[in-house]
Amino acid sequence: MKKRLDGRIALVTGGCRGIGEAIAIRLAEEGAHVAINYFTDDLRHLAEHVQQNIQELGCKSIIVQADVGNRSQVIAMYEKIEQELGAVDILVNNAGIAPFEPFMKVTDETWDRTFHTNVKGIFICSQLAAKGMIERTYGKIINVLSTASLMVTSPVIPHYLASKAAGHMLTKGMAIELGRYGINVNAVGPSTTDTEFCKEYLADPNIRAREIEANPMKRLGTARQIGDAVVFLASAEAAQVNGHLLMVDGGLTVKAAQPDDHMER
Repeated sequence: MKKRLDGRIALVTGGCRGIGEAIAIRLAEEGAHVAINYFTDDLRHLAEHVQQNIQELGCKSIIVQADVGNRSQVIAMYEKIEQELGAVDILVNNAGIAPFEPFMKVTDETWDRTFHTNVKGIFICSQLAAKGMIERTYGKIINVLSTASLMVTSPVIPHYLASKAAGHMLTKGMAIELGRYGINVNAVGPSTTDTEFCKEYLADPNIRAREIEANPMKRLGTARQIGDAVVFLASAEAAQVNGHLLMVDGGLTVKAAQPDDHMER
């Protein structure tokens, strides 16, 4: 039976663990061949593990090391992907960081590093991918953003909030410019997800309980749910969806910060 993404070539940045890993696996389950980007040498074994899982699904996969905010490294990454898999049809900009620092303690280094990965990474990876997509009049660019794209989710990550809001507007701007070439640019917005990314934060049982209680669905999101949303946006089913931020947050961003009993009175 034909799958939704049969034969498509996908690149997932930061694809070696957590949400990125789940996205890579879901794309492969739908028939895509997947390049898994990772950043530092210590993450290579994780990327290789995801690669093996994808190959066991019957799809091709390679791992590619690159700093997504470094243009020369990203150029080299695309060259390797094209040589070994083919031109990228689906780009998932998933790489991101969120160092916890309150506003008055945020350093220039923290600010620059956050925007380097979370915003410049989207810009460079998308600009280079779009060149080939324009020539082929086809492409899917999907940015992994956050509930922080729309609302203040924590008082100790102002730099992260700003970067995710910037990513949201960058998504919209690219969608308007690239849509005429048959390229869909969209984003997904996870709420707190039970992954390695949030492991330290959720280790506190009180914080975990508050996160669950605050969500209208009374549960944390899963990485696979984000992968499901990405697959939809990468598929023909979303052909007329462009410039959209699909929130995968259990309704968190549409609920006022009120106790549940307020709604029952």
